[in-house]
Amino acid sequence: MRQLGPWTIRDGQGGGKRVSAATAHSAVNDDDIAQAEVAMLDLGQTPLFMIRDGDAALDKLLETRGYAVVDPVVMYSIPVGELTDIAIPRVTTFCIWEPLAIMEEIWAKGGIGLARLNVMARAAQKTGILSRWNEQPAGTAFAAISDGVCMVHAVEILEHQRRQGVGVWMMRQAAYWAQKHEAKELAVLCTTANIGANGLYKSLGFSVKAHYHYRQMQKEFV
Repeated sequence: MRQLGPWTIRDGQGGGKRVSAATAHSAVNDDDIAQAEVAMLDLGQTPLFMIRDGDAALDKLLETRGYAVVDPVVMYSIPVGELTDIAIPRVTTFCIWEPLAIMEEIWAKGGIGLARLNVMARAAQKTGILSRWNEQPAGTAFAAISDGVCMVHAVEILEHQRRQGVGVWMMRQAAYWAQKHEAKELAVLCTTANIGANGLYKSLGFSVKAHYHYRQMQKEFV
């Protein structure tokens, strides 16, 4: 990341939207947007902006420049203690880092490849979570702690193992790991289009904390 005028510019290196999108930390105008566009193009990235709560003016400016809304996201969180009240059945979930080959295979099935794994590896306090169900690998996730908050990312469950409670046990395992490392909150991000995941987090008692979406140019830059 680097600061450029009112922007934080991110060199995502193919690791996904969250690590590639520019964000504003003060008011911006059209000239500022052009400055950010040039900076992202210089990195070989299509201009992409994250619009957070409070960024309505920036959102409007980008809309008038032809940027379309991409991937509206909800942030949820829950106190860690609310998910550590039930013991996890034996041989159901495991905290593992470095990731095992089977974890990388499950992530790959969900479109999470080496570039995303490289982002995970840069986190200072982290773990992977491997789940087993029906005596077979079932899913995997990534968790990392910063400022007392444990963020869970890259939750992937194999299609034939879904709708059997695997996600519940993975989130509870993340909470136990977070508690062990003195985190107070467990947080997740979920696109509004992911009906299954939104339902899971609501059923576990997560509360909505914030929203954001991206704006991406609809036409190619030349």
